[in-house]
Amino acid sequence: MIRVLFAALALASAALGCGVPAYQPNLSRVVGGEAVRPNSWPWQASLQYSSSGNWRHTCGGTLIATNWVMTAAHCISSSRTYRVVLGKYDLTASETGSLTASPQKIVVHPKWDSSKVSNGNDIALIKLSQHVTPSDKIQPACLPPANKILPGNSACYVTGWGRLQTNGASPKILQQGRLLVVNHATCSQSSWWGNTVKTSMVCAGGDGIISSCNGDSGGPLNCKNGSKWEVHGVVSFGSSLGCNYYRKPSVFTRVSAFDDWIAQVMQSY
Repeated sequence: MIRVLFAALALASAALGCGVPAYQPNLSRVVGGEAVRPNSWPWQASLQYSSSGNWRHTCGGTLIATNWVMTAAHCISSSRTYRVVLGKYDLTASETGSLTASPQKIVVHPKWDSSKVSNGNDIALIKLSQHVTPSDKIQPACLPPANKILPGNSACYVTGWGRLQTNGASPKILQQGRLLVVNHATCSQSSWWGNTVKTSMVCAGGDGIISSCNGDSGGPLNCKNGSKWEVHGVVSFGSSLGCNYYRKPSVFTRVSAFDDWIAQVMQSY
């Protein structure tokens, strides 16, 4: 039954025109990442929390249905008040077509262990208090088929407002970075991540130049499949040695390993 539900979810996303931005991203190999073309990743969300009367960006997220956003479990704290912002390019500017929604329900994976992110299950779903209307600036992402494994060296893009380098400044403009997928056999070698990485994760990067960093957590790993983009990963963790450390690629929760859970949550709430 859950498989049927997930298939229905995929069909619904397709009907909404998922994965084909109105403004196609500029795809280059700029070292260190680059500012995106405005609104070229229309499923990108900014998860923000209230602090002393101000809203602060803390994590990324992915719009996967008109009222559901996917993010990382480690981004969620029961002590914080959150909001989700969609259709953004510059976090400091007022932009036509962007919108803000409050969470109605936040569901963290039941097997998430907050004491050790590398145990896996670093995924959470946020049900929005309202449905959003898809537009040229806001659109749900396509999700990959169940259990899909990306081949090594697949070119994907991580997007977010995370730091540009270890202990560096956080950009106001949405950034993108091209990462090559590292297969599990390589990523789990002792000279890479070893047994820290699980088969329910995706490794990408590790060239010592481009990676995700603080503030990118929860955001998407965007990989093209034919004419459409699919979100194959949720930014989970990187090396304590630094954001762009050689042979310590960015590690993502593998979305295709959690299709049953995603469908079950979206049906239940």
